[in-house]
Amino acid sequence: MVDSLFKSGKLLLETTVPEAAAPAAEPSPWLLNLLLVVFVVLAIATLKRFLQVLPYMADSYLRVRGSAALEGSIRVSQDRNLVALVLTIPAVMLVYRYKLYSPELFQELDPNFQVAGVFLALLAFCLLRHFLYLWLRPRRRFDTFRQAHRVGYTYFIFLMLVLLVTVGILALIGLDYSIVRLVLYGETALVYLLFLSRSAQILSLSCNHLRTFLYLCALEILPAALLVVSAVVL
Repeated sequence: MVDSLFKSGKLLLETTVPEAAAPAAEPSPWLLNLLLVVFVVLAIATLKRFLQVLPYMADSYLRVRGSAALEGSIRVSQDRNLVALVLTIPAVMLVYRYKLYSPELFQELDPNFQVAGVFLALLAFCLLRHFLYLWLRPRRRFDTFRQAHRVGYTYFIFLMLVLLVTVGILALIGLDYSIVRLVLYGETALVYLLFLSRSAQILSLSCNHLRTFLYLCALEILPAALLVVSAVVL
């Protein structure tokens, strides 16, 4: 009788995991994997130069005159530029991974084309910033103007170090993707404000307050604003 009771029972729960509950494991784009390999190779190759330029960058973060000392050495400034160039690779990877720049237009593209789109957007931003720099640079006291422009490379390196460390720590903690994304946005905004403040301090050495404000609007705020607008409009 007991056996007949168990045989007549019916399992009402599904034995398979619902499709909506299954984790969506999307394969990583091959272009992203290629960028990772290239970055690792270049990071190892430029590690010595990064360590050599690190004290100069730290001095530049702490005081205004530190930027002048960095730019005064051709070798150090070139090493700094090289390090910044190498760090554009993880910048593209982080922006794609956490959708920090993700226009609606990108959603219809193949993941590899999305990675390429992020790279092109970053390249367009850099080219616009450099074009405005060449167009608006003054005829006199050019050194201060160039120093204020190039300090952006120094703060970009600082930003990438902060973001990479943050992503590593938050990945170990296991925070939600959306929270990590908000943290990265907040850190980017904070470092950008620090950069604007330092750039304004450098420009004020040879410009009055009005010219300093106008230079910042044209050289730094306008390209960044266009980047944000393109992410919303496209």
